[in-house]
Amino acid sequence: MLFVGYLLLGACAGLLAGLFGIGGGLIIVPVLVASFHAQHIAPDVVTHLALGTSMLTMIFTGVSSLRAHQQTGAVDWTVIRQLGAGMIIGGWLGGLTASQLPANILNMIIGTFAWAMALQMGLSLQPKGGRALPGRVGNAIAGTVIGWMSAIFGIGGGSLTVPYLSWCRVPMSRAVAVSAACSLPIALSGSLSYLYAGWGNRDLPEWSLGYIYLPALFGIVLTSTSFARVGARLAHRLPPQRLKQAFACLLLLVGTKFMLFS
Repeated sequence: MLFVGYLLLGACAGLLAGLFGIGGGLIIVPVLVASFHAQHIAPDVVTHLALGTSMLTMIFTGVSSLRAHQQTGAVDWTVIRQLGAGMIIGGWLGGLTASQLPANILNMIIGTFAWAMALQMGLSLQPKGGRALPGRVGNAIAGTVIGWMSAIFGIGGGSLTVPYLSWCRVPMSRAVAVSAACSLPIALSGSLSYLYAGWGNRDLPEWSLGYIYLPALFGIVLTSTSFARVGARLAHRLPPQRLKQAFACLLLLVGTKFMLFS
């Protein structure tokens, strides 16, 4: 029955990843935390385990979403290469940073981020175009910061990449497509970092590789990839405003729950 829940979680995460370019982690992490508490996993490793597992699922979701966006011709590979170089470094550093934080502090940080994202999505707050995209160095620095923060929050980076690109006057459809591709370097380096940081931790349950829980990983991946393609197609056909507002309400609840865990 628990595995069925992971399958449903993957479907929801994949759909949101393709539709909003957010990577799905904002849904995966809180549900995994609740699931791991129900399994009576040691509280000190629950949040770290959820974050590491979420990061690795982003690889599979990102590939599926990227393929769908590539068919629309909206993927800018030059920007992706420039951002991705920094995101690989930032993702690794973010996983190491999170692994050093106590669970209560990490929960508070994630809860605050969920509240901020709820306000941003619910009120459709987007940064006004402030400047053109910087060059290779500027994008690499931005990618490092985005990768670092994304790995701490267990997300694919879309929640940060899309606003950054919008501020640089990149059209939204192109920004979402670039974000989908950029989730891959973040997820790869971030998940490896969580695997390394959690290796040998005696509080982890069976079927764990560092801070990655394999049963949850497999269940989420089985459904997330196909639903990410569906979400990406819908992103180019439907106005997602009402869905964003509903998702914002959910994030408010998620943020509150994390704050209660802290």
